[in-house]
Amino acid sequence: TISSEKHQTMISSLPNWASSINFIYMILSLATSRQLLVSSYLVAPEILFGRATFSKIYQRCRRHHQHRWARLAFALSNDPTPRVTLPQDQLALRHPRKIMSPNGCFSSLSMSTVEESPAATSLSPNRKIDAQQAMIAKRVSSTLFSLDRCGERLRSGELVSFPTETVYGLGCHALDPTAVQKVFDAKERPLSDPLIVHVARSEDALKLWDASSSANSVESLTDETEDGTRQRRQQQIEKQALTTLTRSFFPGPLTLVARARPSVPQILMAGTGYVACRSPSHPVARALIECARVPIAAPSANKFGHVSPTVAQHVLDDLGGEDVWVVDPGLGKEEEDDNANDGDGEGQDGNVVCRVGVESTVAKIEMNVDSSSSELMGSITILRHGAVSSQSIREALEKANLSRYFTVSNSVKFTSHKVHNVAPGQMVKHYSPNVPCFMMSSSRQLRCQREEGLGEEERVVLSRSVIVDYGMRLAMYQPHALGYRDLSPEGNPSTAASRVFETLRWSETVDGAVRVFVPELVLGSDEHEGQEQALAFAVKDKLTRAASAIIVDVFR
Repeated sequence: TISSEKHQTMISSLPNWASSINFIYMILSLATSRQLLVSSYLVAPEILFGRATFSKIYQRCRRHHQHRWARLAFALSNDPTPRVTLPQDQLALRHPRKIMSPNGCFSSLSMSTVEESPAATSLSPNRKIDAQQAMIAKRVSSTLFSLDRCGERLRSGELVSFPTETVYGLGCHALDPTAVQKVFDAKERPLSDPLIVHVARSEDALKLWDASSSANSVESLTDETEDGTRQRRQQQIEKQALTTLTRSFFPGPLTLVARARPSVPQILMAGTGYVACRSPSHPVARALIECARVPIAAPSANKFGHVSPTVAQHVLDDLGGEDVWVVDPGLGKEEEDDNANDGDGEGQDGNVVCRVGVESTVAKIEMNVDSSSSELMGSITILRHGAVSSQSIREALEKANLSRYFTVSNSVKFTSHKVHNVAPGQMVKHYSPNVPCFMMSSSRQLRCQREEGLGEEERVVLSRSVIVDYGMRLAMYQPHALGYRDLSPEGNPSTAASRVFETLRWSETVDGAVRVFVPELVLGSDEHEGQEQALAFAVKDKLTRAASAIIVDVFR
């Protein structure tokens, strides 16, 4: 039996958070089951405690960084008929606490691993959440004073989202496992998908890789190995390759994956033993790393599987309910003081913040321990397409007289979330809008060019569908579609890459859209060269994963 008067007094009067947290967890967990046991009667929680009480709980949870509970309390404080669920069988036991369940028994609860239903933060249709009240994330400017505060926040284990030349990242202290866990929690990202460490200088990346620190030149290796071992020689070759590639492409949109030193947290690497590092070229990102004075682990700043963000507002749309500061170069000091949460996320001069627009190229360096060849010792594998091409990597190795030691190849995979990858961006469903997305087959595109007509059923489907096109491959269907945008009518890979994520996010906002269609891209090896070729493959990869690699031949 619970006395509502007594416990309302507890919430409002107890100053000590620790002494009342068990009670607050109990109330919220019972409230989610839509009933409390009071003197043998089942009473709705908002009737027993009143919305004002849940508002107090919301403020207290926020103050003590219990943000998942804060969202629950906020929903209960605003909705007279809350629709929140928290199934007891989904609660993991990280820091268990004893609470009372609706049947009067005690069960264990872990706040930090709560699985919320899609309705957990939604209100009844006739009531809207005040956006300013609901927002937990904070938009901040990119002034030096602001970045200093963000750096301090990162060192203390909290999260900061910041722009890079590729996309917005969700950053944390890379060597703090607790901070890294917060990134996975905020994104709802599986631990099988590793994070990329962002550093300011190539020397900082080399400190995280397990390659030998020997500075011996390649030319001296022959003499040294007469008395040394093959393993020692491989370590030196690996070190030389990493040094060459970091000097050639850092800062820039290339991520290198290599064996990690023992000091690198396993949670960062999905337990694979390989750590991914890159040095961003965006001036705000570089300034933030300098202010933080620690390496920053940062995946894209969006909910896992959703379209990557390229402006600050995209981050707030996905992570507004999380305890994260979002650096917005377009935000003035006065707006920051007002904690503004609107804007288009562009710089004050109107330029796009994330110039490249797609994630970095990821290349893995691996030495062949069992190889018997005296020359060929390792491989460099492209795991994710970005703005740096495999040809550019070959050329950099040739200039350093290292090309004879390595093969350079592409091995882009499409895996499930259960597979532990050495690099991010490998899962088949990725960059996906919140509307079902499909690829229209290349064969249908050819029929489109022959001006074949549409059936009545396809016209109906198209009237409720959005087309995200590239190179006017599906332009014939524009008059029939609910919405249509072409990433680049001229087929320019750089333009398409800078627009692809913004356009995919636009597609899910079109009123009445029930489908998104993108073209299947068939690219020849000689269609583009250098960076343009790399970006063409990157755009193809993003559209393929947005559609979960599902190819269709008809609009349905």
